[in-house]
Amino acid sequence: MPKGTNQKLKLYYLSRIMLEKTDDEHMITMPEIQEALMAYDVTADRKSLYDDLEALRVLGIDVVGEKVGRNYYYHVGGKKFEIAELKLLVDAIQSSRFITEKKSNELIKKLTSMASVYEASQMKRQVVVHDRVKTMNESIYYYVDDVHRAIAENRQICFEYMKWNKDKELERRREEPYVVSPWALTWDDENYYLIAYDEAADSIKHFRVDKLKSIRILDKTRAGKERFSEFNLAKYSKMSFGMFGGKPTRVRIAFCDELAGVFIDRFGKNITIRPSKKTGWSETSVDVAVSDHFLGWVFALGSQVKIMGPDDVVTAFQRKLKEMLGVYEKI
Repeated sequence: MPKGTNQKLKLYYLSRIMLEKTDDEHMITMPEIQEALMAYDVTADRKSLYDDLEALRVLGIDVVGEKVGRNYYYHVGGKKFEIAELKLLVDAIQSSRFITEKKSNELIKKLTSMASVYEASQMKRQVVVHDRVKTMNESIYYYVDDVHRAIAENRQICFEYMKWNKDKELERRREEPYVVSPWALTWDDENYYLIAYDEAADSIKHFRVDKLKSIRILDKTRAGKERFSEFNLAKYSKMSFGMFGGKPTRVRIAFCDELAGVFIDRFGKNITIRPSKKTGWSETSVDVAVSDHFLGWVFALGSQVKIMGPDDVVTAFQRKLKEMLGVYEKI
C-alpha cells in the first residue's frame, strides 16, 4: 500500500478522528478509521493501527475497543470534560453579563472542540436569559489578568473609572486616576468586581471591572495588608447588596415564615432565625451595607417583611417610602 503524504502526522490525525467522531454512544470500526485517515492523505494497515491506538492510550486518550456481534468497534471513553460539564460551562458563558457576545462565541467554539461532533451539536443552543445585557468592554479579560498579576507581584495599580452619561457614552467619574492596592476579585450580581484598599481614604472599596480603563501596574508595594488580614470576602459580598456601598449596620428584620428561604439564600445558612411575636413570622439580625439598593430589596418583598431596627434604618426606609410617594403625587 503506497504511503500518503501526511504519514508523519498519522498519530495526530488519528487522535483527532477518535476525539471528534467517537464518544460513549458513537463508535467506529477499523475500516472506518482507515477511511477517515485517507481523508487526511494518511494510509495505515490494521497492524500499525493497533499499535497507534495503544500509543494514544499511553498519551492519556482513553481508547476503548469493544466487540459487538462479529465486528470490533472503537471509541474514546473518559474525556477531560463530560458532556454535562461542557453544557454547564456553555450555559454559564452564554448567560454571563460580563463576557461580551464576541468573546462568548469564541469561548464556546473552544469548548465544543473538546467534544465529539455529536456532542458538539448538543452544545449549540441558546440559553434564554431575560433582561440580560452583555458588557461591551472587550478589554475586561486583559484587565482581569492585569489585576491578578498586580496581586501576585504585590503591587498597586492605577486606572480610570468610567460611568455612562445620558448620551450613552462612557466618561470619567473624576479627572484624576484612582490609585489602589488590589486584594481580590469577586463575581457578584452578575458582574466582576475588584476589591481594593484605598490608602488615601483608608478604606476598602470595590470597582466594577468592566468600568475600568487604562490600568497600569505601579512599582509601589501594596498597602492595607493589616486591613485584609481578617477580611471575609463572602461576608462582604453578602453585606453589600449589588455591591452598592453603605454604612455597615446590624439590622433586625422580621419576615413571614414563607420567606425563610429568601433570607437563607441571601445571607447563608449560618444566620440565626428566631420566632417573632407575630404568629407565622420570624426574625433575624444580619450585617448589611445600608444603601438604597438594600432598602429597595426590602421594599420588593412587600408587606411580608418589616425592618425592626435600629431606629435610624427604620427612619431611612420611611423617608424613602415618602420620597417615592411624593414623586407619584406630583405626576
